[in-house]
Amino acid sequence: MRHRKVKSKLNRTTEHRLALMRNLAAALIRNERILTTEAKAKNLRPFVERLITLGKRGDLAARRLVFSRLGKKEAVHKLFTEIAPRFTNRPGGYTRIVKGHFRAGDSAPMAFIEFVEMPEKEMVKKKKPKRLHIHA
Repeated sequence: MRHRKVKSKLNRTTEHRLALMRNLAAALIRNERILTTEAKAKNLRPFVERLITLGKRGDLAARRLVFSRLGKKEAVHKLFTEIAPRFTNRPGGYTRIVKGHFRAGDSAPMAFIEFVEMPEKEMVKKKKPKRLHIHA
């Protein structure tokens, strides 16, 4: 029976699934927004939110725990210096999943997963491209 089993196994072995979560989490920390399938995004959310909660603690033991789960030094550094300080006053819910389109090859539902509080970047207005008026 599958009662109270929350996570999907994504048709992968345990080692493959763990490697996938590590790579997706590192990509999310590095880019702060990634496009992936809906099922992978739903599995990634609790994995990343636990890492951010450890990042909010900020001590050496938490940093070592995050490194053991993530395995990438640059991602751990960015998590502790840039991302975790943004969420000091937030008790949870650090990520959001925004459903997107369907993938062209196999019609898999795609979704963006991103951090709720994005860094304040300079808003750059994009110029509208000029239309070419062709008179016939």
